[in-house]
Amino acid sequence: MKNGKKPRHVVVVAGGAGFLGSHLCDALLAEGERVVCLDSFTTGRRENLRHLSREPRFDLVEADVIGPLPPRLRADAVFNLACAASPPLYQADPEHTLLTNVVGTRNLLRLAEACGARFLQASTSEVYGDPESHPQPETYWGNVNPTGPRACYDEGKRAAEALCFDFARAGRADVRVARIFNTYGPRMRADDGRVVSNVVTQALAGDDITVYGEGRQTRSFCYASDMIEGLQRLMAHEGRLPGPVNLGNPNELTVGDLVQRVIALTKSRSAVVNLPLPEDDPRRRRPDISRAGALLGWAPRTPLETGLRATIAWFAEEARRAAAEAPAPRREAAAPRQIRVGLG
Repeated sequence: MKNGKKPRHVVVVAGGAGFLGSHLCDALLAEGERVVCLDSFTTGRRENLRHLSREPRFDLVEADVIGPLPPRLRADAVFNLACAASPPLYQADPEHTLLTNVVGTRNLLRLAEACGARFLQASTSEVYGDPESHPQPETYWGNVNPTGPRACYDEGKRAAEALCFDFARAGRADVRVARIFNTYGPRMRADDGRVVSNVVTQALAGDDITVYGEGRQTRSFCYASDMIEGLQRLMAHEGRLPGPVNLGNPNELTVGDLVQRVIALTKSRSAVVNLPLPEDDPRRRRPDISRAGALLGWAPRTPLETGLRATIAWFAEEARRAAAEAPAPRREAAAPRQIRVGLG
């Protein structure tokens, strides 16, 4: 340590242009770290990183983690958030989704092994499938359809976890695995198909709000800043971990209740339209976060209404910006004026 200053680390964030990844880049830079963002921009957005374009401690590398990583890449810590996280986006190219989770995770684990870097895998509550245990503790093995339309993501993440713990057991890398439950906030994609972004954008536009099933399925929504704090605490944890760690908000509510709250906050006149439930859609989802509390001293702090207000404001501003940047509609040429000519 020179002049009493904390030594600066190099942190690689794979998927750093995504919703959560970009918030993580911001948080790491705020702590004085040097950040290298890896992203293929398959689902990540350059707009999420525009404010970092002149930041000297931030580097952006456009690369797909499935392929060879840049040969000179070095890191003291690696966060792997590289994968589409919403059903419409990860189902759009299921082969790429599965390979991102398996081959991409292997490549990043090998990077961590070569550099002696600490590694954090962003896993998901989807490893629990449509759970038969409620709430879901880390010891629950899940109820996943291994051949269904969501398997590319669910089973991909389960395989990625297996790789992480194989590397750990072999002493090849210092790993930790976060099982992330439903997270929301600014920088979500409007078209990502997740319930919060769907409901908010439809309510703001005055469109019909689509609810799958009767809206009785439950979710537990964690605000982005709380999730980022949990990921950072997990990465910083010293000592042995007993396995994966759930990160999410244990306050459970129905999708129907969420819709009514968004309608009230947006003062929307949108109608609610019910559609059939997608295949393998979980009926209930709520994390048991006692392990995160005991090991990390972590629990979410942002009330749902506070987080929804911030998310609604962000989507409203995005809609205004898009409208302002849209090209002006072309005016049709005026029809020639008809002149009546008298005969005489």
